[in-house]
Amino acid sequence: MMAACTLRLLLSPTRGIHQLFSHTRNFCSSSVPSQFEVKFSIFVLFSFRSSLIEAFLFLGFAVFISLRLPLFFLAVSFLCERVGFIGLGNMGSRMADNLFKAGYSVVVHDINHDVMKAFSDKGFLTKNSPLGVAEESDTVITMLPSSAHVMDVYMGPEGILNHGDQVRSRLFIDSSTIDPQTSRKVSAAVAATILNGGSAMLDAPVSGGIISAENGTLTFMVGGSEEAYRSARPLFLSMGKNVIYCGGPGTGSAAKICNNLAMAVSMLGVSEAFSLGQSLGIGAATLTEIFNSSSARCWSSDTYNPVPGVMEGVPASRNYDGGFATKLMAKDLNLAAISANEVGARSPMTSSAQKIFTELCDRGFETKDFSCVFRHYFHGKDEV
Repeated sequence: MMAACTLRLLLSPTRGIHQLFSHTRNFCSSSVPSQFEVKFSIFVLFSFRSSLIEAFLFLGFAVFISLRLPLFFLAVSFLCERVGFIGLGNMGSRMADNLFKAGYSVVVHDINHDVMKAFSDKGFLTKNSPLGVAEESDTVITMLPSSAHVMDVYMGPEGILNHGDQVRSRLFIDSSTIDPQTSRKVSAAVAATILNGGSAMLDAPVSGGIISAENGTLTFMVGGSEEAYRSARPLFLSMGKNVIYCGGPGTGSAAKICNNLAMAVSMLGVSEAFSLGQSLGIGAATLTEIFNSSSARCWSSDTYNPVPGVMEGVPASRNYDGGFATKLMAKDLNLAAISANEVGARSPMTSSAQKIFTELCDRGFETKDFSCVFRHYFHGKDEV
């Protein structure tokens, strides 16, 4: 293996180094090179190349190899592992695609057979059950609609944890948006189940929506053991650009529902202000300019503006189609309300927001983006 890498470096140093890092999966199928192999490869490099600049490059790489060899192979070993992905909806399908593009071997499952067929056609290994995925995977990621689905996949009659002796997975990551209490229950069940010497669980919901899932720019909020978090970082960074460790089990899920609560309240405030401004004779475009250069500036005004005609590329510009469905916002607010009640926290804004978005769902707008609250609740007008 080292001889092959040496040959690449001899023929083209820059390209060779790039290939060494971009094809690290090849190292995982062979043993770690001996110190003799490393020194011999370095000797060959200096024997055949005389460029001073290239020599410095090779010297730096040689020092890195000799001093950081164990760390290097520990990092690249993640690319040798098989990752299971359960739940191939709007978010999960894109996240699985990005893992595949990053070079991971990915095995998938979804209850939608058409989706499974599409993934099989793309070269993914597919399995007919969550257990089948766990039997074939070192790490399993779940991206499911609700707490009930998560409980069923992990702890149901045919759940993964009820067949621990058949499971090879050592790390489970749940990226579903669920309540922290369920995350902690599943984490405790994983910790109590002996799977090949023990397994770890991370709750790691995401923020960024479908566009970020497509582009691999999601933000992950991670709860669980810090050691498992560090081990999973390469996986997260194959699907996102920000990975934030929140603390112990359940804190990732807690962070997600707090984030979405703030997002809902912000959208309501901005929408109400725009509607009031229109009633007082101020155009939404003018108010947007004021907000975005003043203290009212926020994501709902400068990135996800709810007024049709003010901003291109947002759901408001396409009749509120796409984006983050109102029914999902109502679900997340329900999770926030339940969590607040369980810990005795005062949550008047949660209650108000929950009521408004639930009303929109009841009126038939459940599939529209949640920013439709500007038009369908506050009766705001399009900007012309």
